[in-house]
Amino acid sequence: MDLRKLKTLIDLVSESNISELEITEAEGKVRIVKADPHGSVAAHAAAAHAAAAHAPMMMMAPAAAPAPVAEAAPAPMAAVVDTGHAIKSPMVGTFYRASNPGAKPMAEVGQQVKEGDPVCIIEAMKIMNEIEADKAGTITKVMAENGQAVEFGQPLFIIE
Repeated sequence: MDLRKLKTLIDLVSESNISELEITEAEGKVRIVKADPHGSVAAHAAAAHAAAAHAPMMMMAPAAAPAPVAEAAPAPMAAVVDTGHAIKSPMVGTFYRASNPGAKPMAEVGQQVKEGDPVCIIEAMKIMNEIEADKAGTITKVMAENGQAVEFGQPLFIIE
């Protein structure tokens, strides 16, 4: 993907009501996410099978833009994490509270869990990974929504 096309996509997202856009082409993948409602845009580009000529261009966009996104997300969570132990995501994927749609969640607020008890599932690359509590205690807060994409190290539950 050339630089002009990338700039056009960034402008399109910033001028529209779209909050996120992801495009995959033969030479790579581009993900553009609005950082705030005032229209600033952060572009994330990942070259999956990029040709050598395209690789330098693909690496320019993430170096300049993602800093506001990375700083904005953890700040609200930091205050909550201080009040208890956080069970964090060990991988990037999709968070599910139950093993099947419509099934009872594996962990609820107020529930006592022991170390090793399954608390959720994270789907990564079409594989369902059961996430276990790394500490015994009581679940005081669920930090992720069912079906939400989660990042590595993102708090999923707070235990006290």
